[in-house]
Amino acid sequence: MPVVLAQAGRHGPVVYAVSVAAQARGISEGARIVDVQAIHPDLHVEQADAPGDRKLLDRVAHWARRWCPWTVRDGADGIVMDVTGADHLFGGEAAMLRDIGTRFQMQGLTARLAMAPTRGAAQMLARFGAGRVICDTEDLEMCLAPLPVAALRIGADTDRLLQRLGLKTLGALMQVPRVALMRRFDRLAEEINPLVLLDRALGRTADPLNAPADARHWLARVRLPEPVIDPLPHLEALAQDLCVQLAEAEQGARQLRLTIYRVDGEWRSRDVATASASRDPAHLLRLLAGKLDGIDPGFGFDLLTLEALRVEPLALQQDHLEGRRDAQRDVAALLDRLTARLGPDKITWSAWVQSHLPERVEHALPALGHVAGQAPVLDRARPLRLLDPPEEIAVLYAVPEGPPARFRWRRVAYLTRRHEGPERIAPEWWRDRPGTRLRDYYKVEVGDGRRFWIYREGILGDGRGGDPRWFMQGIFA
Repeated sequence: MPVVLAQAGRHGPVVYAVSVAAQARGISEGARIVDVQAIHPDLHVEQADAPGDRKLLDRVAHWARRWCPWTVRDGADGIVMDVTGADHLFGGEAAMLRDIGTRFQMQGLTARLAMAPTRGAAQMLARFGAGRVICDTEDLEMCLAPLPVAALRIGADTDRLLQRLGLKTLGALMQVPRVALMRRFDRLAEEINPLVLLDRALGRTADPLNAPADARHWLARVRLPEPVIDPLPHLEALAQDLCVQLAEAEQGARQLRLTIYRVDGEWRSRDVATASASRDPAHLLRLLAGKLDGIDPGFGFDLLTLEALRVEPLALQQDHLEGRRDAQRDVAALLDRLTARLGPDKITWSAWVQSHLPERVEHALPALGHVAGQAPVLDRARPLRLLDPPEEIAVLYAVPEGPPARFRWRRVAYLTRRHEGPERIAPEWWRDRPGTRLRDYYKVEVGDGRRFWIYREGILGDGRGGDPRWFMQGIFA
């Protein structure tokens, strides 16, 4: 069955990638899905995951550093490796290419391989060459000459222009005087200028490989001479070792993983997280100790590892000279311990969002996803206690265009002594449904001195329902 991956296009879904069976039928990338399905009714279409493909290619690029120390992702479907001085470790260039192809096949990946003196030449030969190619410096121009000009990856417009000029191959482009072409392409950017790209491929100008550094792993391990059952006595040494590594790099841990490796070949792990970056061994030890319940050591384990899965910058700083405690750090430590004991969904922290409606201002989030110590600026004109949802009150007597003179809430009648308002809040048209009524808020003081925050939903004659309704929103301290 032919299979293709689809992604969104300007005029509907288009083909993103094709299987071998689909390619054999002549289906190519960029074709419209509806057109292809009309010709091939048995075509199977799946949605493409371009971000996932890029992440996989980044992982494969780092995995490819088994052959050389400099590798980088090349576009959406390639990897460039600078193997200068490394091929002799595998028995020569031909043996290295065979090993690369074999190991990619073992991973279930099909690879087109090429080796050339320059980065651009290797890219073009891998994509447009015939099979596995090894090109020497002396044969560089001869190897590149039969390739189409599209191998330069110059873009559709420049490619179309060269085709109209009769320059269909790189060999034909090399034969044209450079002065004439430079006047035509001097305004193009270097990334799509065919002459600049050709010079890089032929080694006339530098084209260095800017490979990212390897991701650093923060890991502490303890190897035991004989199997043990209880990991608790060894946690302190693990926490101390890991925190020393983090302190040297001025980093703090946000997520940790403790793993025990049993003698029967199995392993068990426990994860903990922190509300803010930390490298306090005592604090991390308390979090880990609470996660050991229920872990199965089997017949014993002889290896423990503690890894910082996620870190954040945490500068070295001196504690207060007067011995004063850091309140923000204490709150973060408390959140960590409660979350480790009760679970991440049980401990929440208030997040504040922009909204006109009072009940939408506060939003609960897991405490570990919030930076402890950041509090909102409270509006003194609002009550400290809000009712969610607001409770409807029964109006016994209302002043025209004013608050109710008498109302009943929770089976108790109240007489309004003083009031302030109204404060009108219109519906949020970008969120509320059509027909939502506006609100008029009042601060009222009743006979016993208590102050309430009430509002009238709607006004007479607004065309959005019947009579207005009254609600109790909050209570002032």
